[in-house]
Amino acid sequence: MAGLTTHILDTANGLPAKGVRIELYDDKTGQLLGEFVTNADGRCDQPLLAADEMKVAVYRLEFFTADYFAARGHDLSDPAFLDQITIRFAIADTQSHYHVPLLVSPFSYSTYRGS
Repeated sequence: MAGLTTHILDTANGLPAKGVRIELYDDKTGQLLGEFVTNADGRCDQPLLAADEMKVAVYRLEFFTADYFAARGHDLSDPAFLDQITIRFAIADTQSHYHVPLLVSPFSYSTYRGS
């Protein structure tokens, strides 16, 4: 099934990251395509892009992780080391499913193309 999804795992606390605000942009135009908040499973309740919205393009995901970790009681520096994480990626095949997971702590993150 085509579309774009994400999943955020809080590696500092060993659980899905609930309540993280996410923004999706068309990276070329800077147009905001959607705003989302992760659910209890660290996922969004709907795809970031549905199959019929997929276009060959470069996109940008903005994950507001400092707000999340501050809400969980982590003692963050001011400004936080990782305030907002940006992931730029391209969609080349509009018939494929693209999944962009984020593994995050207050001091590191990792991503990959998931399934």
